[in-house]
Amino acid sequence: MSRNIDIDLQRFKHIVRGKVRQNLRKYINHGDMMGRKGKETVSIPVSNIDIPHFRHGKKGSGGTGQGEGEVGQPVGQGDDPADGQGQVGDKPGQHVREVELTFEELAAMLANELQLPNIVPKGQEAIKTSKDKYTSINRTGPDALRHFKRTYKQALKRQIATGEYNSVEPRILPTKDDERFKSWKTVTQPEANAAIVYMMDVSGSMTDDQKEIVRIEAFWIDTWLKSQYRGIQRRYIVHDVVAHEVDEDTFFRVKESGGTRISSAYRGALKVIERDFPLDDWNLYCFQFSDGDNWGEDNIECLKMLTTDLLPKCNLFCYGQVDSPYGSGDYLRELKKVESKFDSLILSEIASKDGIYDSIKTFLGKGK
Repeated sequence: MSRNIDIDLQRFKHIVRGKVRQNLRKYINHGDMMGRKGKETVSIPVSNIDIPHFRHGKKGSGGTGQGEGEVGQPVGQGDDPADGQGQVGDKPGQHVREVELTFEELAAMLANELQLPNIVPKGQEAIKTSKDKYTSINRTGPDALRHFKRTYKQALKRQIATGEYNSVEPRILPTKDDERFKSWKTVTQPEANAAIVYMMDVSGSMTDDQKEIVRIEAFWIDTWLKSQYRGIQRRYIVHDVVAHEVDEDTFFRVKESGGTRISSAYRGALKVIERDFPLDDWNLYCFQFSDGDNWGEDNIECLKMLTTDLLPKCNLFCYGQVDSPYGSGDYLRELKKVESKFDSLILSEIASKDGIYDSIKTFLGKGK
């Protein structure tokens, strides 16, 4: 039977998670948990929640309806509420509570809030993993796998059969022959894996504000895809006029000062895909972020590579254009010319952090 304190704790946790769900758009757009990410959980700061409770008045102050005064007169401390003057405060301010949520809980909230459909992966039969399952009992095995219940039953049956069992003073003493051990069998099971290739323009026109938008959006994309696949592999490509494959930390911190040639990023992505991710085995997702600047003559080459080489290979190819005071935004107009021909091509404009929420819904709303 559950103790009252356990019931109250579960109720409080339910209330807190409801508070997070109510404000999920704010957490998504502004990345309040980004600096609090662990391996299994994320800590989210929420305002303290006041649980309703009785508050007692001062002793001897009388009860409701007692004392001097007229009907309708306001009840409160002080002679005139308007007399208050601005002074140094001596009262505590609003407190913030750190709430830990697992990535699975965050993904479920994201799916519910954005009404995301579950993904139907491809290549489910291509990759198989081995797993040991304890499905039988053996007479031999290591002590760590001794099955106490089976050993006890075997000893009991032996003593009853031989007449050694004393119902008045029952004492079960297993022998070596009575011992039973768990036994395993190695089984293979299909596994659907996903590869994510992130591409970002890091030329001089991309500021730190734009990179922060990309970092927040990538966090939520990862959170959702991890909930849909057993295994996730990520690769990161940065580019200006030339492209480089980098690690995650470098991806969000590096800054260049050159021009922009988007086709270099596409060549880098194709190289990574051909090297690491056979199409029959992997569900492939490409996310490209840019301010829309591109060397004019390169647009033709980009569209050719995109439509011929990349889009046929991808579950989704998502292009997010972040507004920049220095970017032209022209590349989005080029992509809109072919958008209707490819169901896997998803375009999104992200004007500011407030646009991250809608961008994620645009990218992941098709369930591919």
